[in-house]
Amino acid sequence: MKILIIGGSGIIGYNLIQYLIKRNNVHYTFLQNSISEPNGHYLDITNKTSTIKLIKKIRPDVIIHTAALTNVERCEKEKEFTYSINVEGTKNIVEGAKLVKSKIVYVSTSAVFSGDKDEYFEDDKVDPISNYGLTKAEAEKIVKNSGLKYMILRTDQPYYWNKKWQHTNSVLRVLDTLRSDKTFKEITDWYNAPTYVPDFVEATARLLKLEETGIFHIVGPDFVSRFDWALLTCDIFGLDSKKIQKIDSNRLNLMAKRSNVKLNNRKITEKTGIRFIGIQEGLNNMKKQEQRKNNV
Repeated sequence: MKILIIGGSGIIGYNLIQYLIKRNNVHYTFLQNSISEPNGHYLDITNKTSTIKLIKKIRPDVIIHTAALTNVERCEKEKEFTYSINVEGTKNIVEGAKLVKSKIVYVSTSAVFSGDKDEYFEDDKVDPISNYGLTKAEAEKIVKNSGLKYMILRTDQPYYWNKKWQHTNSVLRVLDTLRSDKTFKEITDWYNAPTYVPDFVEATARLLKLEETGIFHIVGPDFVSRFDWALLTCDIFGLDSKKIQKIDSNRLNLMAKRSNVKLNNRKITEKTGIRFIGIQEGLNNMKKQEQRKNNV
């Protein structure tokens, strides 16, 4: 299978490359950070001509679209720029995919929902409350209406070890701050279903092998506050939890509204047979990986 991963230098895209390259012909794109794997291509997805040209050149069986502007505050402040990447960029990719009849796999987010329901399933109507969520919902619509075979994979707070050029995540922010002997303010009223990146990657690969289509929620089984997640991180990595300070999000005066969305992952579990691990097991895995690396 020939696969093109759009956004291959990000944490999800990069780990998808490492997993899928073993059994597939994998190409990937990057914008600012090239990586050492072969078949890398510079691409700005807001450039329609370049995007279509690259897709026509590679002619992939599957395009996995992981690229997006995900900084929720920046998305609220720079709406036109956000739209150009998250919506127009997706539109350009879909236009190219139509020409070569590629299957589209679009990585989306829990932010397409408002959080008004206790739990969300794949067929629930989207109702975003932030500009980030709005643009991701619009991109989902473009993919669904493309006439192509597609999968939409919604996830929430992916966490794992990153490379130096990749965005950080909730776990690494805690580790880096406390290991620098600083205090860390963590929010008590934001809740997430943290997703262990290797689980996301394995589930995606399994869905591709099964030739599935449709929408899937790929998230971990826990629904926890950022504060409780930070405390558990401290406990597992042997850090001083007293340096984690509680803060309510209302005190931050943020522009973008955040939604506490619990995505139900029953469908993906039943389809793939994968057991998604909770934050305790995920953090323990990360600790063991770090210890192995330090002992080399």
